[in-house]
Amino acid sequence: MINSLLKQLNFSDKESIVYLALLEIGSGKANDLAKKTDLNRTTVYDICETLMQKGLISKYKKGAGTYFNALDPKHLLNYLDREQEEHAKEIAKQKSKVQALLPQLISLQNIYGATKPKVQFFEGEKGMREAYEDTLKSKEIILAYANVATMHQGLPNFFPEYYKRRAESKIFIKAIIPRNKISVERSAKNQEEMRDTRFLPETDMTFSPEVNIYNNKILIASWKEKIAIIIESKELADLQKLTFNLLWNVLPRV
Repeated sequence: MINSLLKQLNFSDKESIVYLALLEIGSGKANDLAKKTDLNRTTVYDICETLMQKGLISKYKKGAGTYFNALDPKHLLNYLDREQEEHAKEIAKQKSKVQALLPQLISLQNIYGATKPKVQFFEGEKGMREAYEDTLKSKEIILAYANVATMHQGLPNFFPEYYKRRAESKIFIKAIIPRNKISVERSAKNQEEMRDTRFLPETDMTFSPEVNIYNNKILIASWKEKIAIIIESKELADLQKLTFNLLWNVLPRV
């Protein structure tokens, strides 16, 4: 269990062996650790230097010998804090580089002309979350065909937080939805989640995927296949908006 945890913390097998051995004996020379771990003295010394850099052990002189001392295991938390800070710094550097290159990347995206429809594919739960993040850039009312039950099954714990962020961004949504228990329950939160819903008239009128129409884009999410597609085309989006509004206007208000 402990070895598994240390491995998750990016300890090598030998680092784990030396660290745990030093915890057991408290302090000792490289020779002592070499005998206890069956590793050669040079390897043990190098590993101890690495563990010192991680802030998990210290060393001190006693007579002519150099001793290594295991610090309180709580220092593992400090080590993780430093790792988190370093990771955050690295991500910040990468974001800065991407930001600097964005104009070049955008120019490549448009190389074949602005009139050609753009299609993006997203796979798995992580990809589908990314697709939905794009809808939070909408500058107009989102028009949606949505089955709340299959949405919540497809991305558990994602949508309540998404609804909140959409509302905070002042993005309103109109949704045509099948009548089921979860959809009806969710419609009770329409006002706070900036949503207007209209139910399909019959309970057997149902569907699984979701379609969002916004800006000049169409997002199609398949919950069974765990894929999402975003099509950017003014011509196609305008047709979908027309079709949606025709159906919306004949459905009764909730």
